[in-house]
Amino acid sequence: MSQPTIIQDADYLQNNQYKSSANLDARAALHRRFRTAVTPWQVWVFDHLELREGTAVLECGCGPGWLWRENIARIPPDCHITLTDLSAGMVAETKTALQHSGHDFRFQSANIQKLPFPDDSFDVVIANHMLYHVPDLPTALREVRRVLKGDGRFFAATNGQNHLRELWQIGLELWPEANDWLQQLLSAEWSFSFQLENGKEWLTAVFPHISLFRYDDHLAVTEAEPILDFLFSTSLAGSNHQPEPETVAQVRQKLTQQITRDSAIHITKDTGLFYCSGIRPFLHPL
Repeated sequence: MSQPTIIQDADYLQNNQYKSSANLDARAALHRRFRTAVTPWQVWVFDHLELREGTAVLECGCGPGWLWRENIARIPPDCHITLTDLSAGMVAETKTALQHSGHDFRFQSANIQKLPFPDDSFDVVIANHMLYHVPDLPTALREVRRVLKGDGRFFAATNGQNHLRELWQIGLELWPEANDWLQQLLSAEWSFSFQLENGKEWLTAVFPHISLFRYDDHLAVTEAEPILDFLFSTSLAGSNHQPEPETVAQVRQKLTQQITRDSAIHITKDTGLFYCSGIRPFLHPL
């Protein structure tokens, strides 16, 4: 197994990157404001779930609960929805937002690699852009399989190799010392985590039936500052080397000039949702 990276470090994720939703908010704002897709991401994902009355749902890595907050009026009656996250801060924010929604939400801090639920507990399990944070994917997927009912369904969203490629190139101008890490991110060599390119390979160990749905979108950004806010919300900003104010000013000016010239900065998105059904016979490890 490959060595965990900073985006798979549990301490960093809980106490830094996702201690609260502030970093996620900065990144989500770029997507919300400048997407070209007609249907917002969370609505698109919810459509694929096809929830019915009385469905038992588990979301692993719920973050601030956006999937449910943005679809609250569309949740069928009597669904039992358990929202978990590695970060206690995220769980607390989600609980504050949803506990008086009128739906049966339950909230709990949990690690997908060791889910605190009995076998065959859920009809649907969701991992929305979080499996690339998991250092031990085989264990996590076995846990998902364990808590799913025999006819249960698993939905796993992730990104592809080309996702936000232009944005990371801008990041190289701000953090040139992160060149090795970013070049790895921009290359096909970064294959140890859960991506669109290798997701089916990971999932087939547990699920016999797998489909991939692609989300058709890209960003057309008309302001420089949201791009900088996004980059400063990432793990790049947690490095020991911070850009000098002059460097930030130069990048800001360059982005503004590009927007003036081209009307927008176009940024590739490469995102999709794996749908998994059927469960292979489970063999306990020796």
